[in-house]
Parts: sequence; C-alpha cells; structure tokens
Amino acid sequence: MELIEDLDRALVRDLQPLAESDQFAIYAVGEETYLLVHRHAGTPWTGVTLSGDGLFRVGSLMVDAMRHVYRDVASNLSPNKRTAG
Repeated sequence: MELIEDLDRALVRDLQPLAESDQFAIYAVGEETYLLVHRHAGTPWTGVTLSGDGLFRVGSLMVDAMRHVYRDVASNLSPNKRTAG
C-alpha cells in the first residue's frame, strides 16, 4: 500500500476507471494493483494503491462503517425520536 499525496494526472490519463463518482475513481494499474484516486478539482489529486486482496478488505471495512453511519442516522430519524413540529 502506498499513499500518493500529489498524484501526477498523467499516470491515469489513458486508463479507464473501473468505478468512479464525482470525486473518486478506482483504476487497475497492473500487477494486481489498484489505485483509489481522490479527484477533487480544487486540490491536488491524491491516491492510495491497494492489492486486489487489500481492495476486498478495505471494501469490507467500508461496508461496516457505512452500516454504522446508517444506523446512527436512521436512529435519529426514527419516529420515536422526532418531536412534534
């Protein structure tokens, strides 16, 4: 795993993203290595390389974190917690 604090955009210019959103993209860069890039227009692009196995492990951790956030948000939206408006 390698953190890239100021990613040279030429590194990914000719690569097709495997997945992308408005600010993030994942690229296959070869040798079972994947690059997660934060592509924010107002800042230097940053990235982190992950092995295929690392990608699965980080994905699993992200799912667990999203469940935690969802439960926290959902519990605050529960009709039992809402006050009369």
